[in-house]
Amino acid sequence: MSLGLTYDSIARRIDHSLLGPTLTTAELEAGCRLAARYGVASVCIKPYAVKRAAEILNGSKVAVGTTIGFPHGGHTTSVKVFESRQALDDGATELDMVVNIGQVLSDEWDAVSSEIGAVTRVAHDAGAIVKVIFENCYLDDHHKARLCAICGEVGADYVKTSTGYGSGGSTWDDLRLMRASAPSTVKLKAAGGIRTLDEMIRCVEAGCDRIGASRTAEVLDELRKRLGLPPFHVEPASSSRGQESNY
Repeated sequence: MSLGLTYDSIARRIDHSLLGPTLTTAELEAGCRLAARYGVASVCIKPYAVKRAAEILNGSKVAVGTTIGFPHGGHTTSVKVFESRQALDDGATELDMVVNIGQVLSDEWDAVSSEIGAVTRVAHDAGAIVKVIFENCYLDDHHKARLCAICGEVGADYVKTSTGYGSGGSTWDDLRLMRASAPSTVKLKAAGGIRTLDEMIRCVEAGCDRIGASRTAEVLDELRKRLGLPPFHVEPASSSRGQESNY
């Protein structure tokens, strides 16, 4: 695709990641305020902070997202469903759910499909969306393609490359494969190692509707500079502590 570069063409695709294990409550709150100031699509925040994020972002255009079964996907389906309902009750409108990686590698496709479908139904009943995280660094191409097909069958909203906390992140080959394998009704999210503006532009050109990022301010400051727009003056969302991951 050809990208007409505007501020919103990048900013409104960013899910600002606030998942670092050592991020404090104050740092998470500052990250939400940064997301609102920069006008990104959403925050993806640790589950315990969803309620506070919803309060801070109330009235903004920034959605509140959180993780389900994070980061390894090994929770039982009932726990993932409970976690989803809790997040939705707390104010989340976007759920980033990790598949059961071991079941995928075991080709236990009925169980995988049933679980993705269960979380998707809970989310859709509440008017929320689901992004299904594959953790591609551990999978072969046939696993990725099958997961894309399953996500289409059960009505998931997005397929997503990575948690950002595995042994590798998003790759261009994976983005091409997932976009080709998923039906047009399922959108694509890149996450893991997307750290520069040029990488984000390339993700958009590869068909990504969302991009997970922790270096949001750095990237969007560069974008504003490129477009000749005045810079934002925002206090840092957090220290680097807890943010250095594949995300």
